[in-house]
Amino acid sequence: MKEQEYDRRLNITTSGNQRGFTDSLHHNRYEPTPYKLLDRLFENYSLSPGGRLVDVGCGKGRLNFYAHHVFGAETAGIEMNPVFYEEALENKKQYVKKHKNAEQKVTFYNCLAQDYPITARDTVFYFFNPFSVQIFIAFINEIIRSAEISPRTIEVILFFASQDYSDFLETRTVFELAKEIQLPGFDKDLRERFLIYRLHEVD
Repeated sequence: MKEQEYDRRLNITTSGNQRGFTDSLHHNRYEPTPYKLLDRLFENYSLSPGGRLVDVGCGKGRLNFYAHHVFGAETAGIEMNPVFYEEALENKKQYVKKHKNAEQKVTFYNCLAQDYPITARDTVFYFFNPFSVQIFIAFINEIIRSAEISPRTIEVILFFASQDYSDFLETRTVFELAKEIQLPGFDKDLRERFLIYRLHEVD
């Protein structure tokens, strides 16, 4: 199924990449995860009920709507770009027309990742290389602090991850690699995969 056709099914508009470059050395340009790869991810990974999926650098909200459509999951999207944030809100208006129960289940935040207030409901965090490893490290440390305050199992999903991201998780934190989902282009580029890291609840 083509990207635009999947968008039409969800009654949203998320196709297309950001033109030009960002004006920040620490933030990468918008590029949504292709729907066919989201299909591959969620054929091999299920969201547990009761938690919330947070897309860090959500753009126009594709993953948020997809996860709600497939699992009925509660999701949050963090987006610093005000234009993309407004497009995510417009997509929500259109999505809710066909998914009435999504009004309270899909939420967007227009802020820097480091300003996002992590809650005890947040249990899965998704990253498609939204920013530099320095910001990633700071954000992961906030996740760990949140888990210390509100003990729970937390998972981090990396797509097309830079080696710096995975090296930090594996050597500097108590996150453990729980699953690797290789994608069709993996034999040509080792970044063509999903990596799922888990932080187990501490008693």
